[in-house]
Amino acid sequence: MWGGNWAHWRGPAGNGSSPDAKPPIEWSATKNVKWKVPIPGRGSGSPVIWENKVFVVSAVAAKGGRGFDGERLSKLAFKLFCFDRETGKILWQKTAITATPHQGTHSTNGFASASPCTNGKHVYAHFGSRGLYCYTMDGELVWKRDDFGKMDTRNAFGEGSSPTLEGGKILVPWDHEGPSSLYALNCLTGKTIWQTKRDEPTNWCTPFVVENRGAKQVVMNGQTCIRGYELETGKELWRIAGKAQRPVTSAVAINDLVIVASGFRGSYGGAFRLGGRGDLKGTQNVVWSWDKNTPDLASPLLSGKLLYMHKAKSASLSCVNPLTGDAYYTAARLPGLSTLYASPVAANGRVYITGRSGTTVVIKDSKKLEIISTNSLDEGVDATPAPVDDQLFIRGERHLFCIEDLN
Repeated sequence: MWGGNWAHWRGPAGNGSSPDAKPPIEWSATKNVKWKVPIPGRGSGSPVIWENKVFVVSAVAAKGGRGFDGERLSKLAFKLFCFDRETGKILWQKTAITATPHQGTHSTNGFASASPCTNGKHVYAHFGSRGLYCYTMDGELVWKRDDFGKMDTRNAFGEGSSPTLEGGKILVPWDHEGPSSLYALNCLTGKTIWQTKRDEPTNWCTPFVVENRGAKQVVMNGQTCIRGYELETGKELWRIAGKAQRPVTSAVAINDLVIVASGFRGSYGGAFRLGGRGDLKGTQNVVWSWDKNTPDLASPLLSGKLLYMHKAKSASLSCVNPLTGDAYYTAARLPGLSTLYASPVAANGRVYITGRSGTTVVIKDSKKLEIISTNSLDEGVDATPAPVDDQLFIRGERHLFCIEDLN
């Protein structure tokens, strides 16, 4: 019955696109809403979908607690929810831990910003300093790791890097103002396979895995350096200096190139050959680079042979040839949108771009900007939507929506 899955917030290939989904192009708060269900608490982790299950995380004010009001910290229940994809009914919910955060967070960030991930056998919920939790698909706890310590994030902006599953490993990013690392854990047991130390301050990047010449690499964005690591050992393979502060975006890849960008207090984007080793600066392994119109929070989208990037957090969009860096259009303004946190996604020849207001602009997936529709749920959205089969799952401030053509 279920043709596809969206097991990670960046989709099956890690590039933000679906190879087979055909979601609707028109909806509203009432039109083409198959179901919507309330999600208690606060969180901007994106929904992930495996067959008939939809998973979402949240941080909910514990009994007797106030939640977080921007100044005071209170006890929170860190929860993983599993919803029935057909009806929206809660199949199960688990409280991973009840705890009072040791540090505040940005006014636009909650305490459950990392997206879950799944391989169809287990589902993983990452709550940063509160730990990483592995459950069966039926909600039974398999293992937990709550021994990483406590993150000290820049300006107490909070946590939110999502883990990545690959090759029997779960990759856990741990960049903060203290000792930073990238971990690879055994996804069945939670035991550490390797830990690679990183001379990086706070980042909110998600590991991206790509194969080159039969070997897999983990690519991590960074303020100090963008780096590639050997998946099996964690050994650093290559690096190139970063040119923007506190990166958030994840990488994408095409052919033998990996593309990484960031855009806060600086602007930098580049395509690097995965076969390069050591410091890539000034070498032929830097294929192209940009110094403007690069994204801050929303990761680049790679759809076929088109690369899409926002300028900072704005609704200004560029469409680029990922092989050359040549722009088809640059910083084009999308009407109806202002500030964006969610990353764009692509499916069935269309690109879906969602703003914090809850409005999604659908454009044609092409070298020419062509707006197809503008849709609003009348509810704020920071999480990246998930297109699966003929549906689009959107996690709003208060609800989880399943969008489907009901005509």
